[in-house]
Amino acid sequence: MTKYKHRIADKLLKRKILGKGAVLIEGPKWCGKTTTAKQLANSTLDLGDSAVLSQSAQMIELSPKTLLEGNTPRLIDEWQALPPIWDCIRSEVDRRGEPSQFILTGSSVLPEADETIHSGTGRFAHLKMRPMSLYESEESTGTVSLKDLFDGNDFEPQANGLDVETLAFLTCRGGWPWATIIPKEVALDQAVDYYDSVVNYDIQRVDKVKRSAERAKRLMRSYARNISQQVSFATIRKDMLANDANTLDENTVVDYIKALKKLYVIEDLAAWNPNIRSKAAIRTSDTRHFVDPSIGTAALGLGPNDLVNDLQTFGLFFKNLVVRDLRVYAEALDGTLYHYRDSNGLECDAVLHRRNGSYALLEVKLGGTERIEEGAANLVSLANKIDTDKMSAPSFMAVIIGVGQYAYRRNDGVYVIPIGCLKD
Repeated sequence: MTKYKHRIADKLLKRKILGKGAVLIEGPKWCGKTTTAKQLANSTLDLGDSAVLSQSAQMIELSPKTLLEGNTPRLIDEWQALPPIWDCIRSEVDRRGEPSQFILTGSSVLPEADETIHSGTGRFAHLKMRPMSLYESEESTGTVSLKDLFDGNDFEPQANGLDVETLAFLTCRGGWPWATIIPKEVALDQAVDYYDSVVNYDIQRVDKVKRSAERAKRLMRSYARNISQQVSFATIRKDMLANDANTLDENTVVDYIKALKKLYVIEDLAAWNPNIRSKAAIRTSDTRHFVDPSIGTAALGLGPNDLVNDLQTFGLFFKNLVVRDLRVYAEALDGTLYHYRDSNGLECDAVLHRRNGSYALLEVKLGGTERIEEGAANLVSLANKIDTDKMSAPSFMAVIIGVGQYAYRRNDGVYVIPIGCLKD
């Protein structure tokens, strides 16, 4: 039996299930939702199995409670395949009046409002899962903790074990759990198979709207070409038009993007809006990201060698990898990730803002002394613009790098942290 690699979501799920009758785990398919849920569940209804789904569709009309019988917590896997079960679970949670009854998993968003009677507010807790961070896949040493830095604890210089070739491989392989345990020579196939499944099947299944597989491919390639950048949907449309019919309009582009967001394939990074002293206008455009960088490399047919030979492109995909990891870590820190950009051109790749009001300013650079200096200067400049009469100063600032020998603190107080050393 394959050894289970522990996830940051494990402890979050244990906490949430104690406070609610049901927990809904959402995220892209193949990211490990079911496996994580099974670590805690004591019985399972697998609606991802077509035979089970067919029988359950009949049973829910005759005796819905029968589907919910079993040792608790009971896992309802891929629940969205049978939308009426949502209200059955909600009613059963009310009837039992106890926590820790059900765990639901889903790889697409909630069905349309008219398919369910009740939103589940007060009965359901929500947990977002993503592909594995490097710490979860055991490729980061975890010697530098974001929580420790938020708590004001410094660290001694720590060695980084990732070189540029390894980092390129990890970017293309992605954080798909199965890919982390199979031989390296076939691990890259997982992201390609995921991409093929999305464009040929899932994008139509998500809301039963007929869409073109070729157009879905063009959109995802355009997204990949604009990864980690703040481009408009109009720009993406123009990029697609080079290989599409002239009838393509922006509404069609938006429809495809919405479908991919419902599948948790695309996860853009929203803008941060702090209190600043400067009169510069804060840009509100989202930064374009996939939930995992390997989706973008698969869309463009790029492999590790392609990234190593084109460091500019590699840098953009590396930002997506760091954003993926930071989002995973942010969940454990009760935080949300944003980006910052203003009309003067000042940027900050990531802002980890916690619910308690504390936050960290983070720049992302593939590596190199000049790039690190540039990132640190950006962070200091932004920190100096923060109006500390209206909000707190950042808890810390850091340049997250891919290639570099050590994690350390600079004389200006900015940390330099290889992604291969980081954890929540």
